[in-house]
Amino acid sequence: MQPRNMSMSGVVDLAAVKAAQEAKAKAEQARAEAARQGGTGAVSPADLVIDVDEAGFERDVLQRSAEVPVVIDFWAEWCQPCKQLSPVLERLAVEYNGRFLLAKIDVDANQMLMQQFGIQGIPAVFAVVAGQALPLFQGAAGEQQIRETLDQLVAVAEQRFGLTGLTVDPEAEPGGAPTAAPAEGPYDAALNAAAQALDAGDLDGAVRAYQNVLADDPAHPEAKLGLAQAELLRRVQGMDPQKVRQEAAEKPKDAQAQIAAADLDLVGGHVEDAFSRLIDTVQRTAGDDRDAVRRRLLELFEVVGPEDPRVVAARRALARALF
Repeated sequence: MQPRNMSMSGVVDLAAVKAAQEAKAKAEQARAEAARQGGTGAVSPADLVIDVDEAGFERDVLQRSAEVPVVIDFWAEWCQPCKQLSPVLERLAVEYNGRFLLAKIDVDANQMLMQQFGIQGIPAVFAVVAGQALPLFQGAAGEQQIRETLDQLVAVAEQRFGLTGLTVDPEAEPGGAPTAAPAEGPYDAALNAAAQALDAGDLDGAVRAYQNVLADDPAHPEAKLGLAQAELLRRVQGMDPQKVRQEAAEKPKDAQAQIAAADLDLVGGHVEDAFSRLIDTVQRTAGDDRDAVRRRLLELFEVVGPEDPRVVAARRALARALF
């Protein structure tokens, strides 16, 4: 099966929120099934590295990605850099103790998967989280870079999708049925209501549902992300994009014109453009206008996610603009 989305970071169409709900539901089903069969839900360290082919891709990667981030190592026997990279990934999979699953795909035997991921050369490393695929790096990479990339992946998977990984038991028999660690928080009903409201186009209802969760747990990551995205979509409803962009071009110092254009930029997936527009406007404005632009920029940071490297860079640029 072809991956549905080759970049998770820039998605702002609420696919991430819906995927998180689906991922949690599937994880709960897996835990319930393990309990019904009398299992502990734990996997052995040997189960953290698996070989995957085209026939098993949907089961072993897409379905498992609803429980745990799946890192895919595309390799081949003749690839010398692969022989250096693969052992590092395998060692880190065990060291990270269930926070991600490593799937190894031999490109010579699975060329269709290589084509579907658009891979031009190997080694190439991707991740799949809640059915969403994203590239991590291609070619040789140092262990420090790999660790930093994996740390960011694990953080995004937990904060945006509620995936806390697999329970690992060194005494477990290899090949057991893995399940995700228990999801935290008693807010599934409210989050499901928000997802249903989004599916129905009821943005006001989605906003209220997320606000209900945040009233009890102001730091809830999934609700914060969902609220920021729902409010963004509600703001751009009914906008005339051509008119908004023309007004922004004609009035570079108009805070509200630039804020509206930045919202459209982000919804269109132009993350850096949205951030740059507002940072430039911060530098050109003062007083209440400047504060309004700064607040909107912080709201857009929530939409994209605090761990996204574009947000990290924009925060530094904002600090320079302000001080």
